[in-house]
Amino acid sequence: MAVFADLDLRAGSDLKALRSLVENAAHLGYSVVAINHVVEFKEKKQEIEKPVAISELFTTLPVVQGKSRPIKVLTRLTIIVSDPSHCNVLRATSSRVRLYDIIAVFPKTEKLFHVACTHLDVDLVCITVTEKLPFYFKRPPINVAIDRGVGFELIYSPAIKDSTMRRYTISNALNLMQVCKGKNVILSSAAERPLEIRGPYDVANLGLLFGLSESDAKAAVSTNCRAVLLHGGAASKEPDIMENWATTIDPEKCSVNMKMLNFF
Repeated sequence: MAVFADLDLRAGSDLKALRSLVENAAHLGYSVVAINHVVEFKEKKQEIEKPVAISELFTTLPVVQGKSRPIKVLTRLTIIVSDPSHCNVLRATSSRVRLYDIIAVFPKTEKLFHVACTHLDVDLVCITVTEKLPFYFKRPPINVAIDRGVGFELIYSPAIKDSTMRRYTISNALNLMQVCKGKNVILSSAAERPLEIRGPYDVANLGLLFGLSESDAKAAVSTNCRAVLLHGGAASKEPDIMENWATTIDPEKCSVNMKMLNFF
């Protein structure tokens, strides 16, 4: 059986809500999730918090639907960068940043997107989906990112909440696919509540609307997530994550003919 991952569950102050998120993800069949701590730099000497140990958040972890193992929960840091100086802060705090299993960056300008793709030591580059793209994607930096093993993340929960954001999500995703051709793309929920998570087969099918091929859409919730974990070193910290990570996905559950109305 395939191993599915959602590498963006939003960490909040409500521990009960976070546990419900993880429980729902396990019920939907996700074997791996990441709790995402999002930081927006506002000061030049802003500190990066150390990740909270998963053992402090969960005494026991729910068992994945259809499997005999509990879900694996990882830590993730996403840094929103809107100024070149933020890249220097990222480098200066790299020792603390690297305590997280996954490092992502959300660049807000074309120049910072170029820097993130070509130079920053990160695992994921986040693509905006809540507004019209402020710049056009260009092939050179994206090709460099692909060669470096850096992934591109698209989140889908905003599309569930608002029809305008749905249009932006699909439009921005299509623009990305025209350049990256579906390579290194992952799809995540960025869910804050359990109802914002969709099952992996539904998410893979959503990838078809985003311009992904059927095989790339399947990879976006499975093997491409595995590549992100390998790039970030999470596999060496948690070696059992990689066990049984197969590429087989039931084609009957992920098909071009599946109706997407149920997704939203």
